[in-house]
Amino acid sequence: MALRSDWSRRTCSMARGLDILGDPWGMLVLREVFFGNGRFDAIKARLGASDSVLTRRLAALVEAGLLTRRPYDDGGRPRQEYVLTAKGEDVLPVLNAVVIWSEKHLSAPSEQAHMFVVHSGCGQRTTSADSCTACGKRLTAENTSWHSLTRTATPVSLATAPATQETTQTNGTAA
Repeated sequence: MALRSDWSRRTCSMARGLDILGDPWGMLVLREVFFGNGRFDAIKARLGASDSVLTRRLAALVEAGLLTRRPYDDGGRPRQEYVLTAKGEDVLPVLNAVVIWSEKHLSAPSEQAHMFVVHSGCGQRTTSADSCTACGKRLTAENTSWHSLTRTATPVSLATAPATQETTQTNGTAA
């Protein structure tokens, strides 16, 4: 991500991860894609980012392998939307941790300015980024919802990476 110093070759795992995940705009773009808003105009409207800022962040997330482009037809010219990859889906615990930490330690500017991580399986809010504190199940994009009180009255199921047609090879046979 060429938006600041290049930390991609540092010996520290955290520095290399922050090279990709350390930009607030990039994290907010990922939030929008997890919420199912993968179209440029929808992301722009929600974030209020300029075209140039959003274009650079989307390009960086695609280059890092967290997002990919998928064509869609809106009845006009062919367009592209952004969807998660499996690598992008793996960022969920990081985003969950930011939400949970913020809810615990930062004052909200209003009663509606709250967001919660919900395990869809049992319907309970969780205070852990990677597992449900109510039932103990591992949190994934498939079984996690986010409840942003400024968006909806109920939790929103998260977007997941499209299924791929790759076959996993195990000991020379398809698994």
